[in-house]
Amino acid sequence: MQLYTDLQQIQRPFSKAFVTIGNFDGVHLGHQMLFSEVVGKAYRHDGTSVAVTFDPHPLKILRPDGIRLISTTEQKIELIQLAGIDALVILPFNREFSGTTARAFVDTVLVKALGVRELVVGYDYAFGKGREGNIDFLKARGRELGFPVTVVDAYYENGMLVSSTKIRELVAEGRMRDVRKLLGRYYQIRGEVQRGRQRGGREVGFPTANLKISEEDLCPKRGVYVTQVVYKGTVYGGVSNIGYNPTFGENRLVAETHIFDFNSDIYGHPIKINLLRYLRGEKKFAGVEELAAQIKLDIVTARQVLAEAEKEPLFSCEEKWSK
Repeated sequence: MQLYTDLQQIQRPFSKAFVTIGNFDGVHLGHQMLFSEVVGKAYRHDGTSVAVTFDPHPLKILRPDGIRLISTTEQKIELIQLAGIDALVILPFNREFSGTTARAFVDTVLVKALGVRELVVGYDYAFGKGREGNIDFLKARGRELGFPVTVVDAYYENGMLVSSTKIRELVAEGRMRDVRKLLGRYYQIRGEVQRGRQRGGREVGFPTANLKISEEDLCPKRGVYVTQVVYKGTVYGGVSNIGYNPTFGENRLVAETHIFDFNSDIYGHPIKINLLRYLRGEKKFAGVEELAAQIKLDIVTARQVLAEAEKEPLFSCEEKWSK
């Protein structure tokens, strides 16, 4: 997949460009329907499938309280590439760009820079200053400029509308099995392993890899989860506590993960953590012994869940299981 982070990098319009545009936060099943439509049309007409998105997410700029995102830009790029898109254009978004009219965006970006042959959008898509670039506008402008507009209907999974908003709600509620249904994969957090107080191994008997979580990011419901840990191309089982570690009176939000059958120094190394199932809420225990006993019970349950998950394809990982 070709990646462009500025229109100036595109030297000439794409050949027979079949284009979709959106924020694509989470790259969920609804977004994947758009990509499938674009990729299929491009293949049938020997053209180029093109996805256009923005960084940062427009609501990070336009809303005072911002927005908690399902996926990082890095994840979004990975997942769009997996969808088979030929070219991804990530447009820098700022206050000045937000003033661009829908007409100017279509004429300058879609037509002049990309050479749009056909545009594919979701049923509720709108863009441009004041969201004036709605479906009716796009169809009318497309007729004037010679490109058709295909609208992909809303997608439902098990009676739930697949949307980024709904997925954020489910993540905040710890409903990871429902999140997986709408994403088509497990919800994932990632980052570099931080050096903590090292109580997990020394005092409790269960060493942990710690990832700091920002209060401004989309944070799953606090508690203990069954997890898959991806490190250097291999997937390990684990249990993760997301919260403030009340037993030891911590005051920073962190994801502490005990990785099964693993004994390597990974401080400063990047890992990915897939959240499979919410087990229980965060709890303050009377002491280390009570905490260790509960962790043992959590591990037994986690291994049962992971045994079932091992039978499923790991779409979000592309890695192999540790044995």
